[in-house]
Amino acid sequence: MKKIFCILTAIAVFAGTIRADEGMWMLPLLKELNADAMKQLGCRLTPEQIYSINNSSLKDAIVQFGGGCTGEIISSEGLLVTNHHCGYGSIQKLSSVEHDYLKDGYWAMGRSEELPCNGLTVTFLEKMVDVTVIMDKAEQKARKKYAKDPEADQKVAEAVNKALDSIIEQLKGEHPHCDVKLTPYYNDNVFYLLVTKTYRDIRFVGAPPSSIGKFGADTDNWMWPRHTGDFSMFRIYADKDNNPADFSPENVPLAPKNHLKISLKGVREGDYTMIMGFPGRTTRFQTSPELEFQIEQNDVRIAARTVRQDVMLEQMLADPKVKIQYASKYSGSSNGWKKWQGMKLAFGKLDIIGRARQQEADFAEWVGKKDKRQKEFGNIMGEIATGVESQRKEMLSYTLATESVGRIEVVGFAAMLKNEFGKGLKSGSDTLASLKAAFEAVSPLYDDYSQIVDRNEAKALLKFYRENASAEDYLQGLDADFAQMDIDSYVDAVFENTVFSSREALGAAIDEKGLGVFDDPSANLSQSVYQIIYKYVPIIRKATNALADSRQIYTKGLLQWKKGQAMYPDANSTMRLTYGTVRGYSPKDGVIYRYYTTLDGVMEKEDPDNWEFVVPSKLKQLWQEKDFGEYALENGKMPVAFLSNNDITGGNSGSPIMNADGQLIGLAFDGNWESMSSDVMFEPDLQRCINVDIRYVLFIVDKFGGARHLIDEMDIVK
Repeated sequence: MKKIFCILTAIAVFAGTIRADEGMWMLPLLKELNADAMKQLGCRLTPEQIYSINNSSLKDAIVQFGGGCTGEIISSEGLLVTNHHCGYGSIQKLSSVEHDYLKDGYWAMGRSEELPCNGLTVTFLEKMVDVTVIMDKAEQKARKKYAKDPEADQKVAEAVNKALDSIIEQLKGEHPHCDVKLTPYYNDNVFYLLVTKTYRDIRFVGAPPSSIGKFGADTDNWMWPRHTGDFSMFRIYADKDNNPADFSPENVPLAPKNHLKISLKGVREGDYTMIMGFPGRTTRFQTSPELEFQIEQNDVRIAARTVRQDVMLEQMLADPKVKIQYASKYSGSSNGWKKWQGMKLAFGKLDIIGRARQQEADFAEWVGKKDKRQKEFGNIMGEIATGVESQRKEMLSYTLATESVGRIEVVGFAAMLKNEFGKGLKSGSDTLASLKAAFEAVSPLYDDYSQIVDRNEAKALLKFYRENASAEDYLQGLDADFAQMDIDSYVDAVFENTVFSSREALGAAIDEKGLGVFDDPSANLSQSVYQIIYKYVPIIRKATNALADSRQIYTKGLLQWKKGQAMYPDANSTMRLTYGTVRGYSPKDGVIYRYYTTLDGVMEKEDPDNWEFVVPSKLKQLWQEKDFGEYALENGKMPVAFLSNNDITGGNSGSPIMNADGQLIGLAFDGNWESMSSDVMFEPDLQRCINVDIRYVLFIVDKFGGARHLIDEMDIVK
């Protein structure tokens, strides 16, 4: 196993150099690292009011929504709000041509109209327990005991796991209905056990139409000024004892430990803000060789997704049914596609790689001043560079295949059927039972599938792959030579003869042919594609593990070098807090962006001939009549969004942005274009978080949606 480094003294320090606007801070360390800075900036809450394991605190109102976003509880009856794009997939699954909740929106006017979301979960953080010292002591003791044992590494790992198991069992006993997971921080230098509780009965309560919730779509994505009402509402249900349960009519709304109060006081430039949520992934400890390779990989992803998205969008705009089926797929693909383009531009403009090289040079100079440091860290930069280069070719080939031909859906269906069938056999099921179970696992994928889209994508992606892959990575074992074949004719033949292009055909073929279902054109193409992908997996896995070991050592060195400065770990989808202020910015000379937008801007952007900028007639009427109720600004205008300099990334979508008293003032939903390098380096002058103003959310619910009963359920501070 990896050696654990105990470095708590390097990070748990009081430091006067903390940036007020940078950092994804760990909740258990707020008192030691951040309390003074937060108070100086204007926070009126104590760390205990934000994160407590003994009393109700803000963290009890925040959930990980669906595994990839954040949501917050806004009533004593389990009402939850998150971003529209976070609820998008669930809303899409509930939609049909007859009831298109994406296009038209939806508001449940009573509990009986709240729609169950199959497969959707929300997860609460109950507790975090630092086990770094415990693991370190267990490892040191075991290494001493097994110093001469040829199986020392395995026995050391077993000893550490045994020490952890006793704590895990204790925590599970103290927290019924909870999960306990070991989670690394600071590139495997610090470890916590996270105790979480996951609820499985989540119901859709309401959302505006996409013309509000996704206003601006791809054009405005990552851009300011922004005018998107990016929110949706759900409710958490529990059993009669308030515990997690599968969907049942007998379940009741959750009685949460805490819920957020909502402020109608609004925001002004310079106001204190804080965001709590589950940021997904940052790479701020990465080195220049890794960053250079990241951009190289992104170029491949951008090119492949451009091809696929062009096909998808053409079919979506031509067919309402396809638009519903592929809405979530397209949105998920295009979000990363545009971000990576912005990242490359920001890397060049802000000299990100050059600055990383300078930091590495400064680090090397510090290392060289002491023999002990030279011995421990002197070769680490070379090891990382070697590790990157050792998998470069293989990783690029893998990325090209997975982002292009690996995205052909019948290829994925055939691969999944084979994998699930294999799992069934290994578990002891007989052949027929395993095949039937595999079909049941694959079957739901056909709910959002169009053979026409997939056929056209297959033609485009196979051509793209042939144009960009090396000859040694050409697909093998097909009916014709991949280098010379007429791809359009080949794809047409596959789709005319495959049973994988519909659920009904696949089910019938399994009943009739049994294992003969794998003797199919799609299965043949799938095998050819995955031969390429799997060829590189062992090489990539070995290099990735070696790189992880090197990053661990490099991060340990950085923490020692920066001792006396509070440092936060990279995002890893665990709850964090970021604090800052409401603030505009200047993206370039002569241009100054105000910190907020209004409904006037929606009307300025309106374009009835462009699906991204259609404005609902009712919203226009409310604007014309200035019927904004209690949600308007002092000047009578309707606020829509505002900027803050909080430090967020993917996974923070839907996170609550709160004022100095912990009251909800908006929902974080995006970053700005000029700081697309933010996952690597924070840019204080440029990096901004885009938030939908909670007053716009309530205005849409109340005045546009007519769902005043939901407003009445909330605790609103005026």
